[in-house]
Amino acid sequence: MKKIGAIIALSAAAFAFSQRPLEKVEPAFWWKGMKNPELQILVYGKDIAKNKIELSDHVQIKDIQKVENPNYVFITVNTAEINVPDFKITIKNGNKNIESYTYELKQRNPNSAARSSFTSKDVVYLIMPDRFANGNEKNDSTPDLTEKADRSLPNGRHGGDLRGIINNLDYIQSLGATAVWLTPVNEDNEKIYSYHGYAQTDLYKIDGRYGTNEEYKELSQKLNQRNMKLVMDYVTNHWGASHWMIRDLPSKDWIHWFNEGEKGFRRSNYKTTTQFDTNAAEIDKKLALDGWFDTTMPDINQKNPLVLKYLTQNAIWWIEYAELGGFRVDTYPYNDKEAMAKWAKEITDEYPDFNIVGETWLYTAGQISAWQKDSKTGEAANYNSYLPSVMDFMLYADLPKALKEKEGWDSGLVKIYNVFTSDFLYPDINKVMVFLENHDTERWNEIFNADPKDYKLGLTLISTVRGIPQIYYGSEIGMRGDKNKGGDADIRRDFPGGWKSDRQNAFNLSSQTPEQKEFYQFTQKLLNWRKRTEVIHTGKTKNFIPQNNVFVYFRYNEKESVMVVLNNSEKQETLDLKRFSESLNGFSKGKDIILDKEFSIQNTLTVPAKTSMVLELK
Repeated sequence: MKKIGAIIALSAAAFAFSQRPLEKVEPAFWWKGMKNPELQILVYGKDIAKNKIELSDHVQIKDIQKVENPNYVFITVNTAEINVPDFKITIKNGNKNIESYTYELKQRNPNSAARSSFTSKDVVYLIMPDRFANGNEKNDSTPDLTEKADRSLPNGRHGGDLRGIINNLDYIQSLGATAVWLTPVNEDNEKIYSYHGYAQTDLYKIDGRYGTNEEYKELSQKLNQRNMKLVMDYVTNHWGASHWMIRDLPSKDWIHWFNEGEKGFRRSNYKTTTQFDTNAAEIDKKLALDGWFDTTMPDINQKNPLVLKYLTQNAIWWIEYAELGGFRVDTYPYNDKEAMAKWAKEITDEYPDFNIVGETWLYTAGQISAWQKDSKTGEAANYNSYLPSVMDFMLYADLPKALKEKEGWDSGLVKIYNVFTSDFLYPDINKVMVFLENHDTERWNEIFNADPKDYKLGLTLISTVRGIPQIYYGSEIGMRGDKNKGGDADIRRDFPGGWKSDRQNAFNLSSQTPEQKEFYQFTQKLLNWRKRTEVIHTGKTKNFIPQNNVFVYFRYNEKESVMVVLNNSEKQETLDLKRFSESLNGFSKGKDIILDKEFSIQNTLTVPAKTSMVLELK
């Protein structure tokens, strides 16, 4: 993330934020019928710990915790023992009632625990909401949030919002995507560069410039009605410096501090390989885990039991409230791994089918696979993450190199083959997210100069190999962006047509340019075919070592078989099909799902230069 801002002044002794006896209650409400009936309620107000707290209707306080800061009290209750729909939390000074809050326990949806989540059947469409579509110009700027909309600023707020996404669900569904991952939409009330959302300032509130909590739930419900899912981008590692709890810390150990540097700040060294390095120096490990991403992003201490409980309950609250279909968790290896294992386990204990994919930005299968639940490599380090899914950054890193290089012993498409030879390290290879790019990386179409041939090769691969494919908004119409020259803003350009003033509307297929149409139509055809093709979702894989810059692999089960051919050569290649007889035995024809044309697979197969073929075998 872009480095901005000055060192923030934090003091564990400066408790001046709270003014009223009762400012906040979090979570604001809960549900009856959760598997874990224990609920911890944060109650916040000026000197609240010096007062007496009572609960009405014979609701018993199981535990009450006070911290360094007298403005906080943490109350634990057992919801299974509460027989009323709501009760009052009353703050008393002696016999005098100062203030009260009515706490509601809602009835839980009986099907909630069995909530469906994104799997290898899905294609995840990643959107940066501020840059996608402006559906409500009235919320572009709001009085209570500091940064105002200014589309002329590359790193400013541009006005994209939840309503803009809701308005374009037909486009996303027609494309063939079945899940939508939004970069964070919770409140990010920093002075500048707040559009990315990763410096959140209120974990229970949608940023007013995106909309409301109700609109977020509406988006999720409308996706569910289309048999699609909403994936929340969850951030456990850091909060924004303007978060109300950072401005008035419950205790000094809520965040990480250093004795060196200004105000206890030190930047992370970003070397998360230290998490499993048995020979790592302690200072290097500490800097990786406890160092801050930026001066405006205090590093959260998940080892603090109150912090971990807060993060766990908040995550469960959003799943239940917004009917979510999954989490993507930012900067996963930067967190305390033992604490995060408890976090993931408690969530998946409550929702056994709920998928959580961690941003495991490492470059070897051994390092990435160690973060997946029940991993043997993790087990070797006496660790189980309980994290269902991880991201295949090894494939992401090697794929563009493979397409650009000349074929050699360890170069060209063999690089991709070598990635797949490590699949045995993953306990569940179908729960690995595969992708060409995301909101933090160079745009694929920038790397390949918007050449549709390279786009088609890359998209064919991630759409037909094992795992969960993720695509990034705009690439399906050839969008570019140069991260090296233009920074993050350039890889997060506004989608054309998302604003009323845009000259061209690429959401409207009839107004797409010929170049956009070529990208879009290929994507649409491939992804919609994938949507209905079970063998691609859960089938086995048979890889053949690339030859002459052609990679051939098969996806198969007892009922179906698909042959995928990627010709990265600059010339037409003719394959001798005898080489693939172990996978072609019993088949005589193959129908290319892109060209909608049948080919004989008896003797040879001719593949045009820089072309992919996806053949349903018959």
